[in-house]
Amino acid sequence: MARAATGVDVGSRTAIALRGKASGNRFSVSDFHVVAHDGANEEAWRSLASGFRLTEARVGVSGRDVNVRYVRVPRVPDWQLRKLMRFEVAEIGSSPEASVAADFNLLPPLPEVDGEDVVLLAMARESYLAAQLAALQAGRGKLDAFTPNAIGLYNAWLRFGVLLDDTVLVANIGHESIDVALVRGTDLLFARNLVGGSALFDRAVAQAFGVSEQRAERMKVEAGSLAANQTGAAGKLGECLLGPAGQVLGLLQSVVQFCRSQLRLSGLKLDRVALCGGGAALAGLDEYVSRGLGVPAEIFDPFALVDTEGLDEAGRASLEDYSLESVCALGLAVAGSDPNAYSIEILPRAVQARRELWGGKAFLVAAAVLAAAFVGLRAWQAASELEVVQARVATQRRVLESARATHARTEEARVANEDLSVLADELYTLAGSGEQVVRVLDAVHAHLPDSFWITAMSSDVGASKELGIGRERELPVLHVEGRAREGTESVGRLFQDFVAELEAALPEARLAASLGSTFQSFTLDVCTLLPPLEEEPTP
Repeated sequence: MARAATGVDVGSRTAIALRGKASGNRFSVSDFHVVAHDGANEEAWRSLASGFRLTEARVGVSGRDVNVRYVRVPRVPDWQLRKLMRFEVAEIGSSPEASVAADFNLLPPLPEVDGEDVVLLAMARESYLAAQLAALQAGRGKLDAFTPNAIGLYNAWLRFGVLLDDTVLVANIGHESIDVALVRGTDLLFARNLVGGSALFDRAVAQAFGVSEQRAERMKVEAGSLAANQTGAAGKLGECLLGPAGQVLGLLQSVVQFCRSQLRLSGLKLDRVALCGGGAALAGLDEYVSRGLGVPAEIFDPFALVDTEGLDEAGRASLEDYSLESVCALGLAVAGSDPNAYSIEILPRAVQARRELWGGKAFLVAAAVLAAAFVGLRAWQAASELEVVQARVATQRRVLESARATHARTEEARVANEDLSVLADELYTLAGSGEQVVRVLDAVHAHLPDSFWITAMSSDVGASKELGIGRERELPVLHVEGRAREGTESVGRLFQDFVAELEAALPEARLAASLGSTFQSFTLDVCTLLPPLEEEPTP
C-alpha cells in the first residue's frame, strides 16, 4: 500500500524537500520547500528543516562518498545472493576508515546476459551518512532511507518520462556533479554519479571576465547561451561556455562507454537524451548535446504530469521556478511512497540494528530488563552472604576451575550446534521447496478447470502475512498466476470450486487465493511446509 514520503535532495547550491503520495499512476505533491545556500551542509539542512517537517525522509546521496558497482552473479536464491553481496561489501569496508553501508537490487534481466543476473550494489561511507543523519535529526527529521540520486532520477523517468522501446540517457546536471541513469524501455541498465556540473561554466566565465564565481553564475543565467552566430558581449560569453560544454558532453559520452564495458553490452546504442537539473536550463545546451552525441536531446520536466493541487499558490510558484532542480527529489519521494518502485535503501549500521531490534526482537529488550533486575537482586543477596562465601573460597576454587572447563566444552558444542542448525534450515528450505512445487503442480493438474490455464509460477523464500509466515522464519512460498479463457461462464464459481478442491487435495497446505477485478486472471500463494493451525475448542 502506498504511503506519503518525503524526497530530500541537498545539493551544493540548493536544498529541496518534496512530500507526496503515489496512487495508481498518479503522484500528488502535498508539500514543497526549497532553500538556496552557499554550500555549507549543516546550514542547508537547518534552513530546509525550518520550513518543512522532514518525516519519512528518503534522502538522496551522491558524490565521491557514494560508490555504485555492477556485479554479475549466477542465478541463485535470495538468501544466497545476500551472502554474496555481504562478501563484496566486506572486502571494501574492512577497515574503520573505509567502513560502508550498502544495499543492492537486481537489474531487470538483460537479453545479452545468459544464465546470470546483474546486481546493482550501492555503497556509501558510514562517516558521510552519519553527518547527513545528524543534520536531519537536528531538524527533528525522521529517516526512511538513503538512496542514490541516480536511482531517484530513474524512478522519476519511469513514472513521468516518455517511455519507448529505445535507449535513453537521463542526466540530472547539478552544480558539482551529474547523476545519470541509462534506461532501455522501462529497464534500468546503468546508474551512477559523475564529478562535474554547471560549476564548470561558472569557473570558465569567472576566469575569462575576471569576476567572482557568484557574479559569473548570474551572467550565465541572465545572458549565457550556446547558440551559434552570437556577436558582441553575448558572443564572448558564449565562447567561454563552449569549453565546459565540451567537458559535460564528454562526461555524458562516457556513460554509454562505461555501461558497455562494465555490463559487457558491446552492441548498446544510444537513441535519446533527456536533461534536467539546474544546469540543464542553460540556453542551447540540449541542442549542443544533441549535435555532439548525434541523437535527439530534450529537457525532462516531469511536473506537467504531477498533481500539485495539494500545494498553496506560493508552493506551486516555487515548484514551477525550481522544477528542473526538483526532479531527483520527486523520484526519491516516488521511491519512498510506491512499494513497487525500483528501490535502493542504504541504512547506517546503527540505524539498521535499531530497526531490526524494534522490528522483530523487542522481546530482547524485556529480557535484558528482567536480567538486569535479576542481577541486582542477586547482588544484594550476595552481599549478605559475603562472609560465608569468603570462608569457602578455597574449596570452591577447585569447583570453579572444573565448571570453567565444562563451560568451555559446552560453548564449543553450542557453537557447533548453531552452525548445524543453520545448515539444516537451509537444506530443509531447498528440499521442501522442491517437494512443494511437485505436490502443488500435481494438485493443480488434477483439478484445474478446462477453461483455465497457468501463465506463470515462481517459488521464493520469504514471509507472508496472508499465509501466516512471519519474518522470524521465512519459508518457501509457491506463487501461481493464471487466466480464464475469454467467454468462460461462471468464472467466479469455477474458481471457488477449484480452490475448494485444492484445499481438499492438500489439507496440510495454506492457500491465499484471489480473483482479478475483471474475473479473467487469478493468483494463488501456497505453502505446504507450515505446521497445522490449532483448532479452537468447541464451547
